Amino acid sequence: MTQAPPDHLDITGCDIEPIRTPGSIQPHGFMLTLSPALEVLQASANLADWTGRAAQEAIGRPLREVIGEAAGARMEQELGGELGSRPLYLGTVTVCNGKHFDVLGHVWDKLVIAEFEAVDRPQPADFRHLYTLVSDFLQKVNEHASIPALSELAARHVRSVTGYGRVMVYQFDPSGHGRVVAESLAPGYDSYLGQSFPASDIPAQARELYTLSPIRLIQDANYTPAPLVPENNPLTGARNDLSFAALRSVSPIHLQYMRNMGTLASMSVSLIVKGKLWGLISCHNAGPCPVPVEKRTACEQLGQILALCIETREDAGELQFRLDVRRVMVDLLGHLTKGADFVENLSGVFPELLRFARAGAVAIVVDERILTYGDAPDEEAIRGLATWLAVHGHTELFHTNHLADVYPPAKDFMRNASGLMALPISRIHQHYLLWFRPELVQTVEWAGNPYEKQAPAGAPTQLSPRQSFAAWRETIHGHSLPWHAAEIELAIEFRSALLGIALERAEQMAELAEELSRSNKELEAFSYSVSHDLRAPLRHIVGFSDLLMESAGAEDAIMRQRFLKNIKESARLAGKLVDDLLSFSQMGRAALRPADVDMGELVSACIDKLGIEIGQRNVDWHIDALPTIHADPTFLHLALFNLLSNAVKFTSARDPAVIRIWSEQVSNNGSDETVFHVADNGAGFNMDYVHKLFGVFQRLHRMEDFQGTGIGLANVRRIVERHNGRVWAESKQGEGATFSFSIPKQLTPT
Repeated sequence: MTQAPPDHLDITGCDIEPIRTPGSIQPHGFMLTLSPALEVLQASANLADWTGRAAQEAIGRPLREVIGEAAGARMEQELGGELGSRPLYLGTVTVCNGKHFDVLGHVWDKLVIAEFEAVDRPQPADFRHLYTLVSDFLQKVNEHASIPALSELAARHVRSVTGYGRVMVYQFDPSGHGRVVAESLAPGYDSYLGQSFPASDIPAQARELYTLSPIRLIQDANYTPAPLVPENNPLTGARNDLSFAALRSVSPIHLQYMRNMGTLASMSVSLIVKGKLWGLISCHNAGPCPVPVEKRTACEQLGQILALCIETREDAGELQFRLDVRRVMVDLLGHLTKGADFVENLSGVFPELLRFARAGAVAIVVDERILTYGDAPDEEAIRGLATWLAVHGHTELFHTNHLADVYPPAKDFMRNASGLMALPISRIHQHYLLWFRPELVQTVEWAGNPYEKQAPAGAPTQLSPRQSFAAWRETIHGHSLPWHAAEIELAIEFRSALLGIALERAEQMAELAEELSRSNKELEAFSYSVSHDLRAPLRHIVGFSDLLMESAGAEDAIMRQRFLKNIKESARLAGKLVDDLLSFSQMGRAALRPADVDMGELVSACIDKLGIEIGQRNVDWHIDALPTIHADPTFLHLALFNLLSNAVKFTSARDPAVIRIWSEQVSNNGSDETVFHVADNGAGFNMDYVHKLFGVFQRLHRMEDFQGTGIGLANVRRIVERHNGRVWAESKQGEGATFSFSIPKQLTPT
């Protein structure tokens, strides 16, 4: 059966051809569409050629009447079972006129679709080819590590099974172009190894169909299609969807394409990797060549195994690549956390930045400052590029391997910057980390000129998608090595890490500024203390010494005794002030040495130490059972002693003085803490001034009423905060006060 080439083929709309609904089948078999009751709803027009019964006569009749009683009974058992959307081999039958057919069945488009492919044998298909092919391929898989080597092995096996003259394995690139990575040839066939086929050779809808239906056979490119009768699906009223039919007719343009290529028979096996069409095993033969169902099944299984091997190899390569890039990134981040100047830190790891992105040059743009390393464009070019990035809103990662295509001025420096990956390192400023890749001049060998112009529509000459498949070389300029998906993902991760480092630095600076502000306030308070608090007792010492000298001749011993006592008290106060200042200074410098501290024992030790100060006073202590915590025992002793000493001092007018100490377990911002409270029934204070309470040299009472240096509570706060804890107080003036502090259970001292 032959098909005369048409006078004209309109190829302009080949990407929207109804390839799923061609309305006809290839004539090396016949098709019946059936109702669930297995009555014939449609038949291919060539039914009479194979069975002797006209297609129109078969419509509405039971299957048995159309193909014969024995064959019908056999197929009723198979077609009445569970069929899926993919054709299933149902066996081999002999119809009423004695011809033999392999039968495929599937359910699609609301119909039971039965396909009968003519064969010479009466017995069922022999699938031993499948086991031999798969077993031999699996034995040799581990001997071939690379994808091209595995593909070449698969091509050899498929050619040995099908007998085709040329078997190619080609891979699609992201643009849809296919490149031949392996082939197996019989003598006399042209080689396409290493050559590329343009994406237009296999339009997008054809690639989509290859993804759904993994195998397609064209037995003779000169066939005359056999239309379905009636033309439309009786259940839907539209043309039949033959997406999964093995006999589905193909585009006339594709048939002409095959003839131009010197190919009259072809078979394609899809290579599906992770649900996407990775490539094809494409088989060509110069003359018509049938491939029976058992051999097609063997080739389909081998294609699935090859796809799994490709996926495994690609995953292993991808994993190794990501590990290598991540190692470089971790090393980079380790260096970036050491110095204080973030930009200088980045410039200090320029070689690692090049390795991270496999770049030829790297640049840092921070406002008007530009630092470069490697073979980079000049500063003016980089500044213009940064401005373009900012103007066009590239606030996330930007990457291209053809910069001049989106930024025309890049044509002037495409030699060293055809590729760009731009990483913004600030959300509000024009700060970028730029990687440049040099031009990678490529020579692509096409199987024919992909830009070959066709004759205009209506021309009298025979048209074809492409009339020549002679090797045609194209040199491509202005492109760099493409950016790998892992490089892009890890660059985004790197950006997050950089922003994290910058944020940490900002927080450190804020903390430093806060600490500096606090230190300045403490220094001001210290200056005031030195000029006022410390000067006051010294002035007393001088004054009373003068009085003592003036009264040297007097006989009033009591007066001299009073002068000496005042001098002693003033000297003692000055000494205590100096000691407290020294202690406060040490609180900020000395390292903490945490240990397990029994708070009950610590409170008892502090009370014993307060014995002399308490004297004969009536102090009623209420001490709850206290836990053991992890803290610096020396510092904590000082803090607790200050709080208990204050409680004793400010209850001096109470009889009895009541002082209570207890603890509780709380959670603060997700962190578990132990909180301690010291409450008394003393003088209390005005809560309007509570914010001053823990400041250095801050007093809420007159010195005449309650003596003190004003450093004790400042020491308490500094000690507790060194433990990452909190300190606060509550009071009602005249009714007592409660001082509280917390110590985290997971201690991270500062």
